[in-house]
Amino acid sequence: MRAATHSKAPAKPRASAAKPKPFLPLIENAQAQNRLILVCEHAANHIPAAWGDLGLTPAQRMAHIAWDPGALAVARGLAQRLDAVLIHAPVSRLVYDCNRAPDMPGAMPARSEIHDIPGNASISAAERLARTEAVYLPWAAGLHGLIARRIALGLRPVVVTIHSFTPVYHGKPRRVEFGVIHDADPHLSVAILNAAHKLTRLQAELNAPYSAADDVTHTLRVQATPYGLPNAMLEIRNDLIATPEAAEAMADQLAAVLNMGLVEIQRQAKAS
Repeated sequence: MRAATHSKAPAKPRASAAKPKPFLPLIENAQAQNRLILVCEHAANHIPAAWGDLGLTPAQRMAHIAWDPGALAVARGLAQRLDAVLIHAPVSRLVYDCNRAPDMPGAMPARSEIHDIPGNASISAAERLARTEAVYLPWAAGLHGLIARRIALGLRPVVVTIHSFTPVYHGKPRRVEFGVIHDADPHLSVAILNAAHKLTRLQAELNAPYSAADDVTHTLRVQATPYGLPNAMLEIRNDLIATPEAAEAMADQLAAVLNMGLVEIQRQAKAS
């Protein structure tokens, strides 16, 4: 639903403000023994004071354009059930989308679906650098460090990112309820999809509602693929995880799904 037009001037960082501090990723269950690393790039809708409100209404800051509602709750539920480490970003993707490279328009979007983002309408090169240094570089370094440390410990990771998506996009309803997206290596995504078909009644599809062609697999491509790590991106329709109880129920379902998928790729690896 299109937000009401308002004349509020775009919010800009204060000219006299100090350089924004780095916003470090948050890591939970760091001592987990499962190989699985759960990643939630769009966990928060927090817009730090350095960027005002980006010219957005309170309703817009709570909407899907600012974060992935329910994704962090599901990710936490999965981390608890599977004894997996979880890393998540602390800042709204409208300040910087940690699943986008600095040269991608979607990293600091001027428009998201049907919403203009006034505070992102005319970002200077210096401001792009400031946001990249404050949000993206700490995120990328933190995730890479987590992966490298666990490799050193012999816990060669499996990387799974957790996202949610809107039931209606540009006015069109989405039938898919659970999407599994892959980057270069499809093996884990296919195994998860097959497990979802066996264990749940979810309308589960491969490479839906997005695919790597939509530039949504940046994290997988940069962090997992170079190491040859199994990886997948999960997308959950957000009306299915809109309450804490619904998120817990979804975590129950997907924990079994992920476990079956992991067992399958381990079987494949031994057979090859």
